[in-house]
Amino acid sequence: MTKSKLSVQEVCLVALCTAVIVIMAQISIPMPMGVPMTMQTFAVTLAAVVLGAKKGALSAFVYILLGAVGLPVLAGFTGGIQYFAGPTGGFLISFPLMAFVIGLGVDRFREVKGGFILCLIGGTIVNYVIGVLMFCLLMDSSVMTAVSACVLPFVPTAVIKAVLASVIGLKIRGRLGVILCV
Repeated sequence: MTKSKLSVQEVCLVALCTAVIVIMAQISIPMPMGVPMTMQTFAVTLAAVVLGAKKGALSAFVYILLGAVGLPVLAGFTGGIQYFAGPTGGFLISFPLMAFVIGLGVDRFREVKGGFILCLIGGTIVNYVIGVLMFCLLMDSSVMTAVSACVLPFVPTAVIKAVLASVIGLKIRGRLGVILCV
């Protein structure tokens, strides 16, 4: 029998953060171009800050896997592989990479002046770039149209969500330090 690389506590924390992403995805405001404003990015950022790069990415990956197999975990209690081939698909599939980049900032660059903030911004940019590219491909849209529809309306709330998720996440991470081995 092989030993798991994750402890029971870590598996539970990953599952808990995945559940938070599911719950926060349901806070959704429809937007004109088909990409809703949701709290998913807040929850993905929170998971990354609390769990770090690998476990945060795992939490986001489990979330998209649950959505891909059809469980109603995506925004609006939807699910299915078709949502990954639609206007929001790129944003969804970028969540694990976004979490990894942000978590890397917490794991390795928090003591470097501006390191965590750069990773936080980098993770958000990863989300936007992959989302915009896939939006352009699937919607036969120009980059400017995609940026106007998928990035510009979301920047103010993205900043607020990133700051709140970081502040809350760092406090939770501090409390869970023994369990997380940080």
